[in-house]
Amino acid sequence: MWPNRRILDLFGIELPILQAPMAGSSGPELAIAVCEAGGLGSLPCAMLADDKIRADFGIVRQRTSRPLNLNFMCHVQPVAHADSEAAWRKRLAPYYSEFGIDADAIPSGPAPITFNESGCAIVEELSPKVVSFHFGLPELHLLERVKATGAKLIASATTVEEARWLEVRGCDAIIAQGAEAGGHRGVFLGSDILSQPGTFALVPQIADAVAVPVIAAGGIADGRGIAAAFMLGASAVQIGTAYLRCPESLASAVHKSALAYAHDDGTTLTNVFTGRPARAIVNRFMREMGPMGASIPDFPLATSAVMPLRTKAEASGSGDFSPLWAGQSAALGKQLPARELTLKWTADATQLMGLQVPDRLG
Repeated sequence: MWPNRRILDLFGIELPILQAPMAGSSGPELAIAVCEAGGLGSLPCAMLADDKIRADFGIVRQRTSRPLNLNFMCHVQPVAHADSEAAWRKRLAPYYSEFGIDADAIPSGPAPITFNESGCAIVEELSPKVVSFHFGLPELHLLERVKATGAKLIASATTVEEARWLEVRGCDAIIAQGAEAGGHRGVFLGSDILSQPGTFALVPQIADAVAVPVIAAGGIADGRGIAAAFMLGASAVQIGTAYLRCPESLASAVHKSALAYAHDDGTTLTNVFTGRPARAIVNRFMREMGPMGASIPDFPLATSAVMPLRTKAEASGSGDFSPLWAGQSAALGKQLPARELTLKWTADATQLMGLQVPDRLG
């Protein structure tokens, strides 16, 4: 059926659709649904303790034996500076006062952990079919151990330079993450986010620059986007935002509500939630603090000071202080089960591409 089977054959999946591993918004149920549809489900691991990773992996394996992706972050773990943290909390003091929050009582909350010895041991223990990385790749000795498990390696690139860097270091496929994508930018070799290309400018240039297959990501939310990505040289797509309104999604009620009313120009890049640029639906906190604020603690150290504001606001049904991660095609999302969506996107894409639609997709 598919004119380009490189990703299908590499991962052993039926459909060229990867579910983006969205930390905090996706878990076993979403991964299971996508796997059972024939795509590649993903479990985000960067914010999970080892026992939770094992438990989530076990839940998936109880209900499907299909290939699964475990995702990790590879950011440089920053050193906390008391002065920087104090200055950040001082800037947030008016909000603490508004919500009656004692700033001195705010602990350091859970934050994404960069891939380390512990994460590597988990990969060796669980032996997933695919391991993906965001913000580059882990240290060489850890990367070699991951490869030794037989897992296929993929990672995000936001420029051609990053794609070449990943290929040289042994990635089996590369995710071309365009500027339209929701959540954190995968950038790791540069810092100028304004110059990074959009998905449909980036995909063909990366496809021309590397020999490994390319996975298009960013702004893809239906069969039209999938068909276009294939025409530009992609072997598969990675979809995130369009899955967030599914019943299997772990996105909060205020997040799903914001997505239901999303529009084409409603997102922008911001660093005020975590200290690193990420695309989200614009809300009060972003407007008043940024959206790209200065002198914010390095990722992910900014997160814990904002968390109490998010908790208080969400308790009253407000998303004013929540990181409402979303891509520029959020308005195309549908409130349907993930398996149904995956099959619908595939059927629509194959029809647009003039391919034969299998009976189970029709």
